[in-house]
Amino acid sequence: MSSSVSRITARFEKLKEANRAAFIPFIMAGDPDYDTSLALMKQLPAAGADLIELGICFTDPMADGPAIQAAGLRALEAGQTLKKTLQMVREFRKDDNETPIILMGYYNPVYSMGVDTFLAEAKEAGVDGLIVVDLPPEEDEELCIPAGKAGMDFIRLATPTTDDERLPSVVKNTSGFVYYVSVAGITGGATGANKAVSSAVSRLKAASGLPVAVGFGVKTPERAAEIARTADAVVVGSALIEALAGALEKDQNSRDNVTSAVTSLAKSLADAAHSAR
Repeated sequence: MSSSVSRITARFEKLKEANRAAFIPFIMAGDPDYDTSLALMKQLPAAGADLIELGICFTDPMADGPAIQAAGLRALEAGQTLKKTLQMVREFRKDDNETPIILMGYYNPVYSMGVDTFLAEAKEAGVDGLIVVDLPPEEDEELCIPAGKAGMDFIRLATPTTDDERLPSVVKNTSGFVYYVSVAGITGGATGANKAVSSAVSRLKAASGLPVAVGFGVKTPERAAEIARTADAVVVGSALIEALAGALEKDQNSRDNVTSAVTSLAKSLADAAHSAR
């Protein structure tokens, strides 16, 4: 891989050649504990993950629904920190230097660590992209532009309420891909209607020139396949977290049950996304 092409761009180019949508699972780093979370992360590529979104736990996750909020709290209670999350990426990179890793979360933990320190450590660990949901384009100088200079993609969220006046500023400094939140709401809700999602994907691709991933509320293989027919990627988070929580309820002490419950669902979603076209 050329140093001038990010892992994210390289992966989307490869998938485009194969006429396949990407499957992007989201897991919360440190949920339900560091070791289980790392084991799960390492198993996701074999289950069909093309890229991985790794959540940074935070005490006030304003964009997240109940499942991901609960995941963040489990991680915090187990002692997860931003430094430990970066360590997870380092451990993952020992065996996998190809799968793109995107950190997703809120600005407060990054600000607390210090932007320069965070970017240096994230780049060294092997992070490829950042999604920081509470930093609007007006705050690009805070993290977005420094991240780009550090060689990391900064991925912006667009929503059904992103109108034509707002869209240029949303995509201006975005790189890697655009993340389309298919509903005006929190994670885990219902996704938008197929026609509306397809129209939004076309609009965002035209405005940004980037691949478009669709997420928030994708829970079944059938829905993943529907989205994969028009979007460049399907993102699934809450459904995987709910599978993890369900396995924990059955047996708090079995790491294997937790990882197998999540990877089994991930594989069915990935297979659906990959075979949709």
